[in-house]
Amino acid sequence: MQRKNRLTTSGLGLSLLAASVIPLQADAYPIAGVNPDQRPAGAPVIQMVNKDQAWYAQALTGVVMPQQVNLRFLESQGNWFTPFTRPGMTGPYDIRGWHSR
Repeated sequence: MQRKNRLTTSGLGLSLLAASVIPLQADAYPIAGVNPDQRPAGAPVIQMVNKDQAWYAQALTGVVMPQQVNLRFLESQGNWFTPFTRPGMTGPYDIRGWHSR
């Protein structure tokens, strides 16, 4: 019984020590998702997207030219995620040849 009390006491002591070492600066950084309809004050904003020829070459990997009209969405593509500009599944599903390079 005495060993169990010693372990409990040492565990409590370590918890208190850890709590005193960790700084309480929760307000130092904005937390995303708390108010999803509002952008945190001071959050960075993308002003411009640089899409040079290398960007278009990667985005159009495996696309046969001439470029189809339905690919004009790339002109308004920003720096957000889109699966169109990244390799997807391998094997028979790799119709654009991303993984064969």
